[in-house]
Amino acid sequence: MTAPGPDPGPGDRASPLPGAPPADAPSTAVAVSAHHPVAGVAGVGVPVRRGMRVSRPARHPRWLVDQLPVGMAQHDFFVRFVGIFQELASTLLDDADMVEHVADVTVTPVPMLEALAGWIGVDSVDTSLPVDLQRLIVRSSARSLSRRGTADGLREFVQMLSGGPATIDDGGGIWREGEAPNDVAWVRVEVDGTGHLTDREFVALLRDEVPAHVRVELWVGGRRALSTVEDDR
Repeated sequence: MTAPGPDPGPGDRASPLPGAPPADAPSTAVAVSAHHPVAGVAGVGVPVRRGMRVSRPARHPRWLVDQLPVGMAQHDFFVRFVGIFQELASTLLDDADMVEHVADVTVTPVPMLEALAGWIGVDSVDTSLPVDLQRLIVRSSARSLSRRGTADGLREFVQMLSGGPATIDDGGGIWREGEAPNDVAWVRVEVDGTGHLTDREFVALLRDEVPAHVRVELWVGGRRALSTVEDDR
């Protein structure tokens, strides 16, 4: 039986792993600030998606107070006094940070939808309509604005509202002088359905998109939902 040897000295202990602190070194807690995230580190359980919208980083809770001179920052009165102005200024700056998103129909405040529609000459957005419908009207109208009044523009508008294919037949065209037909101011629209809109809502939006002098006929799933031909007789 081998007698136990003397306790190993500091130089005889097993060397730690590379990069590890000495055993007798004081432990140090590292705090990661929310305002200075570590690059490449994602929160546990939080999926990271490419292309996801990233908002502006939050302001430091003492962003204005910390600008006080050192002598004043040590007095509670000055800290609390400046804190009042910091609270008021933070609300103003938060609103200013959102200005770039006002024109984004997907996130703009609801009261702005009617104003955005007015900028592009759309009068069919009403505050009594569901919010999702208001956003859809403004978005679809803006996309087809450059071709408004044409068959292609009307087709794109109707397909966006209905969520499906649409067939457009109209009397417009180009003819030689004296060869144009007598009646060209008509359009026939065929869709499979009206999406999440009612027939009445769909008809109102369609009539607002078609020029006033053009007679329109709408067929939804094989049934006639609108015909202004009889109205003009």
